[in-house]
Amino acid sequence: MKRLMTWILAVSLTCVGSLQASESPQCEVVRFADVGWTDVTMTTAVTRLLLGELGYRTQVSRLSLPETYAALAGGKIDVFLGSWMPAQAALAQPHLDTGRIEKLQTNLPVVRYTLAVLEPAYKAGLHDFADIQRFQKELGGKIYGLERGNGGNKMVQSMIDGNVFGLQDFTLVESSENDMLNHVELAQRLGKSAVFLGWEPHPMNEQLRMSYLSGGDAYFGPNNGAAEVSTVARGGFSKDCQNLNQLFTNMTFTIASVSKLMAAVQEPNTNRRRVAKQWIKDSPGAVANWLKGVSFREGGAITAILGTPLASAN
Repeated sequence: MKRLMTWILAVSLTCVGSLQASESPQCEVVRFADVGWTDVTMTTAVTRLLLGELGYRTQVSRLSLPETYAALAGGKIDVFLGSWMPAQAALAQPHLDTGRIEKLQTNLPVVRYTLAVLEPAYKAGLHDFADIQRFQKELGGKIYGLERGNGGNKMVQSMIDGNVFGLQDFTLVESSENDMLNHVELAQRLGKSAVFLGWEPHPMNEQLRMSYLSGGDAYFGPNNGAAEVSTVARGGFSKDCQNLNQLFTNMTFTIASVSKLMAAVQEPNTNRRRVAKQWIKDSPGAVANWLKGVSFREGGAITAILGTPLASAN
């Protein structure tokens, strides 16, 4: 009986190795898109480090949102960890409907993305989208958005173009995440106000005296911009790369974990790879859950990552 069990185990391990060897050769290199947001940059850094430990190679391209979805639909990028819905529906849904892009998992189920305001205007009564136009002078007639092509920008611009909420005389200021936050932080230091695209998780929620506005549900989703973040891939990825698909299906984050990653990388003398490596070492339980049913690229059970035992994985 003992010999029989040993033989069964050996056959099982051989089958696991064979399964991973049957993956398409293109699965050896996983190509990511990064749109430059701190949360996506850090979750991508964690994922790339983990994949490296499993024997995969990775590449990352800095792309705008429209470029990201076009690259996914065209098979030039494999995975994007930052599909915020419903904010990105106009860019993503047509490709999801045709199968040129596929959703692998909701990696962060409860987030927020909508317009926010600094404390001075909020205390003065700017609580709702409909209040913005009454504070045009205090706001300098500006609403601060993100990079060109961003879904949130498009929704704000559509309000301006259609004079929704009386915003026809406002200007949308498009810039990178860092530039937008620099403008808002300067306004806060000067005791001024600003309306801007805000989201959580993000360290801005701790660093700024800010409040989210109500009334924008028709644009940013119900419950004042409540949203979810998904992992999406090029069409056919889950079939071509079954081992990787298992990992991405398992992989979910929490607001606390993403906030910790984002805050740590903003500290002086840190880099994202070092932060990602420490996060993996500090989170053996989460990583073990991610690795259930996952093997090394060339086969074989995973018992440790970065020297940290993962006894509960597999």
